[in-house]
Amino acid sequence: MLQTASNPGGLPIEVFDQLGAGVSGDRSQFYQDLSRPFFGVNRPGANVSQGMLDMFWLWSMQIGLKAAYVCIKAFSEAEQTADLKRFDVPTLIIHGDNDQIVPIADSALLSAKLVNGATLKVYPGAPHGLTITHQQQFNEDLLALPPVVEPGAVRSVVSLWRTALGCDRFRRTSAREDQEVRT
Repeated sequence: MLQTASNPGGLPIEVFDQLGAGVSGDRSQFYQDLSRPFFGVNRPGANVSQGMLDMFWLWSMQIGLKAAYVCIKAFSEAEQTADLKRFDVPTLIIHGDNDQIVPIADSALLSAKLVNGATLKVYPGAPHGLTITHQQQFNEDLLALPPVVEPGAVRSVVSLWRTALGCDRFRRTSAREDQEVRT
């Protein structure tokens, strides 16, 4: 995702620095502000309830500070090309073309080219939080996936990415670890 010589369309490092500053500063306000582009509320035609925005804030506030910071750091440093080329299971990549958090051009479109036999579904107008805003369509697409015959062949892509990036949304950190990130 980082803009480099080999990835000129990526995001400048300053974007990731701003995310890190938001998480280590007034993170409560940061997550409230982030919820708007996450769900596309700042774009015309968005239909997201205050409850959904509040849910995003609550989930985000439950992430340990260190885990959130390490996740941002990993996104700005991890080169995932080799990992994507090793995928050997049927892979469905779903992305919204109105994603303000992870631009589609340098994520899903590239991933679909790197993962052998990947299926790419682009949801017109969908934001990063498309599992909420386009829940019915997302669930239908998941349920339409063909069954995998080989037992144990299915690996959770989400788990794979969390492991590869070192950011597990549900990992709790101690207060001491959170303090270390701030200093």
